[in-house]
Amino acid sequence: MTGSAQPSPSATELPGWWNVPNALSTARLVLAVVVFGLIDGQAYLAALICFLIAVSTDWLDGYWARRFNQVTKLGRILDPFVDKIIICGALVSLVGQPGSGVAAGVATLVVARELLVTSLRAMIEGAGGDFSAKQLGKWKMVAQCAAVVVPLICLQLVEPPSWLLVTRYLVLAVAVLLTIASGLDYVLVARRMLTSGVDSGADSRS
Repeated sequence: MTGSAQPSPSATELPGWWNVPNALSTARLVLAVVVFGLIDGQAYLAALICFLIAVSTDWLDGYWARRFNQVTKLGRILDPFVDKIIICGALVSLVGQPGSGVAAGVATLVVARELLVTSLRAMIEGAGGDFSAKQLGKWKMVAQCAAVVVPLICLQLVEPPSWLLVTRYLVLAVAVLLTIASGLDYVLVARRMLTSGVDSGADSRS
């Protein structure tokens, strides 16, 4: 008697956790560490290139996960975690570079916002709610990336032009405003969800 055929792997999930999106997120985490070291070593052009490569993979791994149905629980945790590491770490590294224009308060504000949103997400999704990224949060990410790129360009140039210096401060100001605004937006969403009540025990989602 022939045994029954083994069921084929699900079309929506690869065996284990190692797939293309998670591999890209892991590579982005390694690149983040490289960026921090390059900034500290004042290799600003190399840091800029590595940073741009790293942040570009953020879009790629998200697209790949959705396009080929490779969304995993690990990926939903790893992807935003790595995003926060590379942005917060790069800004903290820039604070220590004379002439970067990045004040300690800017880096502190960004780190505080990410810690707050992460805590709110853990609380809401742990109770079965959906605390996915909002459009304002996505624009915040773009502004924060620009707040790393422009100071790195300024540091790379021996004498950056005045228009570039003005652009640097404008970009930093926009990043700060969007960081505050998106943080408040998440707080209001969390307050509304907690007030309306969410059922506990459901799977988390991000």
